[in-house]
Amino acid sequence: METLKRTKIKDLLAAAPGQEVIAKGWVRTKRGNKQVKFIALNDGSCAANIQIVADAANFDEELFKKITTGASLCVKGNLVESVGSGQAVEIQATEIEIYGECDPMRFPLQKKDTSMEYLRTVAHMRMRTNTFGAVLRLRSAMAYAIHKFYNEKGFVYLHTPLITESDCEGAGQMFQVTTLNLDEIPRTKKGAIDYSKDFFGKQTSLTVSGQLEGELGATALGEIYTFGPTFRAENSNTPRHLAEFWMIEPEMAFYDIKDNMDLAEEFIKYLVKYALDNCRADVQFLNDKYDNTLIERLEGVIGTEFVRLPYTQGIEILKEAIANGQQFEYPVDWGTDLQSEHERYLVEKHFGKPVILTDYPKDIKAFYMKQNEDGKTVRAMDVLFPKIGEIIGGSEREASLEKLENRINELGMSRTNLEWYIDTRRFGTVPHSGFGLGFERLLLFVTGMSNIRDVIPFPRTPKNAEF
Repeated sequence: METLKRTKIKDLLAAAPGQEVIAKGWVRTKRGNKQVKFIALNDGSCAANIQIVADAANFDEELFKKITTGASLCVKGNLVESVGSGQAVEIQATEIEIYGECDPMRFPLQKKDTSMEYLRTVAHMRMRTNTFGAVLRLRSAMAYAIHKFYNEKGFVYLHTPLITESDCEGAGQMFQVTTLNLDEIPRTKKGAIDYSKDFFGKQTSLTVSGQLEGELGATALGEIYTFGPTFRAENSNTPRHLAEFWMIEPEMAFYDIKDNMDLAEEFIKYLVKYALDNCRADVQFLNDKYDNTLIERLEGVIGTEFVRLPYTQGIEILKEAIANGQQFEYPVDWGTDLQSEHERYLVEKHFGKPVILTDYPKDIKAFYMKQNEDGKTVRAMDVLFPKIGEIIGGSEREASLEKLENRINELGMSRTNLEWYIDTRRFGTVPHSGFGLGFERLLLFVTGMSNIRDVIPFPRTPKNAEF
């Protein structure tokens, strides 16, 4: 059978009939009668299956008993025009080899639709479903598009550390990294943990962000971006939070807040357009199966200019909405951080398009954000999307050594492990900006999935580190 080369099913479905081919994949379904068997085969190259038509007279009946949902096959045959509806071509099988049998009584994926909750319990198998095949192909395409976008712009891809002593301004609770024997933890004379005996000689954790190190890169290389895993140890079980997720964090020297907003808008439109242009079949599948407004929403992002709205004005809009009968679970006051319900109201109901919210109160934002002349707000920017809320967060960074040091002191922050960061303002400081895009938040938008655990292969959440 191996005299021919295997052709992926994605390519077979687009090929001209009248040729001998080999297809390999996993059985989705099998049906038929005593005369003919119909096998739906999928190899992961696309959401669609190719139909295998096998004349029962040409094969041993015992072979068909072993062909069950989940079994893997190698099929040789003739690619012909399909007489049935649903596909243009099918394979008239001449040889079938079973690579791996699959016990239908134990196989966790059945023909009928199963819930997302159940599929998370069998995450090692859920990738074989059409849904997760589509999601993960989109995830791969989006990762490629991210690198393509920044490469075309001349950005340098910078690898920032996963193990760090910096908490990036308290962006989240951190997972500690240690080689200490937890049964016999070394102690100092005062009873504190003696980290000098640890691998790095100090307390270290998994990173919550590569931003601070990214700024070092930007002030040397001009424009950089990071793209890697980040970790936050909050005990959060919402559909929008993971303990391990991926972040894209560009940092750019000589960019002000407007340049930063322009890049963020261009970046996200590029990614959405890439998904529609290069993954249309998978997007269409998800649109048809889960969210029939998905494609309309994606196309709407590409074709519209994002609203740029100062925080203060946003608060006024929300208060006016409350006065007109709109109800929110959380209160709206100047100086409080907006909740997802407030963000989505602005995007979905008031403007009907993405919003970039700017100029937040400095007391609810990080120490490194550039202060405005009013002394109350900073040049922060959050990009808000329909159904998601915040998808990008960033700012122009504070370039003034004096203002940065004053802010650190004002917040009572320890400077012990920040001196290296402050050096960027001591030695050739420049205006610079950056932002972070949560990769899984982007994928929620592009796929139409409703839970962030369903856009990453193996979700890491509280009490869940299986597979």
